[in-house]
Amino acid sequence: MSEDELLLGYFDTRTRALATAAIGASLATLLLRSGGAGGVAVFVASAIALAGLAAIVGEGTDQLSRRLGPRATGVLQSGLGNLPEFFIGIFALRAGLTDVVRAALVGSILANTLLVLGLAFVAGGLRHGRQRFGAEQTRLISTLLVLSAAAIAVPTIATAPGGPAQGHAVELSVVVSLVLLAVFAASLPFAVGGADSGRAESPVGQAAGWNPPAAQAWPGSLAVAVLLVAGVAAAVVSDWFVDALQPAMTSLGMSQSFAGLVVVAIAGNAVENVVGVRAMLADRADLAISVILNSSLQVALALAPVLVLASLVMGGATLTLVVSPLLVAALALTAVLAAVVVVDGESTWLEGVALIGLYVILAASVWWGPPIG
Repeated sequence: MSEDELLLGYFDTRTRALATAAIGASLATLLLRSGGAGGVAVFVASAIALAGLAAIVGEGTDQLSRRLGPRATGVLQSGLGNLPEFFIGIFALRAGLTDVVRAALVGSILANTLLVLGLAFVAGGLRHGRQRFGAEQTRLISTLLVLSAAAIAVPTIATAPGGPAQGHAVELSVVVSLVLLAVFAASLPFAVGGADSGRAESPVGQAAGWNPPAAQAWPGSLAVAVLLVAGVAAAVVSDWFVDALQPAMTSLGMSQSFAGLVVVAIAGNAVENVVGVRAMLADRADLAISVILNSSLQVALALAPVLVLASLVMGGATLTLVVSPLLVAALALTAVLAAVVVVDGESTWLEGVALIGLYVILAASVWWGPPIG
């Protein structure tokens, strides 16, 4: 057997299909850009390519997860799954689309906490009925989600006309960003190891209802190589995505808030969509909760602060944590509803419907607004 055949033997049919879709959509985006196609066509092709690349990242981290527990796997998958959002944020800031970036950061938190978690609860609940997960872990995540909402609300209120920090949005945003990064660093050991919650977590791949894939496990070096290649490709495609974003949204008459809060956020959350729903369908509730909610936390506690600090040294538009009152209210409602839903360590499909319902309401509220361009 040749080396190429041996390498392909590690990839099952689904992984090959994902790779084919990601490569095909990336090449289609390149051809459309080279041929001078309209912004909408390039935007759609690049969004599909990003989703495919994000799914490949999910496959790579899933392979690494065979050596880790559910919590560590969730943190790793969430971090790597946010790579497209990081690259989109960097390129959008360079293009001066600060409103889109702010809305996308909030939208990522809303999409993960409401839409993706809701879909996972519905899918898992309809198949398995009531599902249970570690309540201690979810209580910690709920606490940090409330902190995340406060970290956005305080700069917005304090810098409003008549506020004590009026005219100092940048300085206050830097202070808040440094605090959030410190909290994120402090939360990592607990997120990975956790305290004894009184219930044994199933090893990855051995939870009830989970059947390991037929394909053999990847070597560690192959998983790392796939992650590196997919990460570099995601950076390139993210640049194309942002280039096409403004003309596409102008053609569609879409507001900046809707573009960031919904379109960009969903495009960047493909990993959480796929991994979270699959885990709940396999009755791996601990892994699903870890992947989905850790992604929200990493956006709030790490990605947003990093983009704020990066904007100071990149030149061009400066990003702050000051958002509209609607987005502050959206974050607060999301944090409260998520805390109420997960605090008991159980989920049902009806709770998932409630989460999705709030997301649809919030998305509809930003449809009418000033368009891009």
